[in-house]
Amino acid sequence: MPDVSVTWLGHASFRVDSPSGKRIYVDPWLDNPKCPENEKKPDRVDIIAVTHGHSDHVGNTVEMSKEFKPEIVAPIELKGWLGDQGADVGEMPGPNKGGTVEVDGIKFTLVNAFHSGSTPDGGYGGEPTGIVITFENDTAIYFAGDTCVFGDMQLIGRIYGPDVAVLPIGGHFTMDPREAGVALELLGTKRCIPCHYGTFPLLKGTPEELKQHAPDVEILTLEPGETISV
Repeated sequence: MPDVSVTWLGHASFRVDSPSGKRIYVDPWLDNPKCPENEKKPDRVDIIAVTHGHSDHVGNTVEMSKEFKPEIVAPIELKGWLGDQGADVGEMPGPNKGGTVEVDGIKFTLVNAFHSGSTPDGGYGGEPTGIVITFENDTAIYFAGDTCVFGDMQLIGRIYGPDVAVLPIGGHFTMDPREAGVALELLGTKRCIPCHYGTFPLLKGTPEELKQHAPDVEILTLEPGETISV
């Protein structure tokens, strides 16, 4: 079975192609200043996964839903809010932390994250989450969303054993490279894709700094629009 293909779209946005060819967008803010022009208008969308309600993560979810009618995976309150904005969310309520949704053989499990949370209009969107995606070939990728490091990342590693961790490293709004290094130690994950850095001058953390704090981890540094197989 083919590998999982991961494309960084800038900030915390990713396009992921599963081994069976399903196209997944995670936190699709395609208007972010680092997103390549040729990625701003998707040609197909099968699944959208959203970690929390801040506008830089909800991004273009509503517009993409109206155009492509994908399955949406988001915390229960946020999924309800997306439906209120006109997104096609179906009848199934969104999960909460610890819950798993399976779509076309791909499992999405919501896990904890430590961050603030609101919808783009200031409403309540539930608590922020991370998402562990387990693909058809059993590859597991942990998208941490926006968070600081926390001790129970060790449980995420113990229970789900992610092959790759996608971690924010920019600092200020999320953890910085020093905290991300500790996060990788707790997770026990040996490959990491850094994100949520460099979008704005305020997000100062760099992959080079992360390498200093996680010397035994393979840091998979991507340029916006670049794809890697994992």
